[in-house]
Amino acid sequence: MADCMTKEQRSRNMSHIKSKDTSIELKVRKYLYHHGFRYRKNDKTLPGTPDIVLSKYRTVIFINGCFWHHHFNCKYATLPKTRQDYWLKKINKNVENDLKHYKELEQMDYKVIVVWECELKECFEYRMEKLVEEITELMI
Repeated sequence: MADCMTKEQRSRNMSHIKSKDTSIELKVRKYLYHHGFRYRKNDKTLPGTPDIVLSKYRTVIFINGCFWHHHFNCKYATLPKTRQDYWLKKINKNVENDLKHYKELEQMDYKVIVVWECELKECFEYRMEKLVEEITELMI
């Protein structure tokens, strides 16, 4: 199936897709702030530029989109029907990079928490309660 947009239109569209401060990131940050957690966001000094860094707890949080980071067995992580070889290569590279960054952070004694887009869409409050539990377990 041919793209219904010109190359310029598609390029303009893709350039407007946010990579930080997405709506789900903002919701998570607001929830954490309301529950007394203070954080840094998008810290470029750490591997993978984590979305949220809780320095006090030596914890980083990645808020991953299911499609871009290939959340296994997730309904949002399906490949497009066109140019599958391109998308497969691109998404596999993202997954490789994610794993590499998680390992580097763990070697730096950071706890890595991954929050998936689908978890937030389907049961936000429950996932946030679990996130707070994961963070506070580190204090014990």
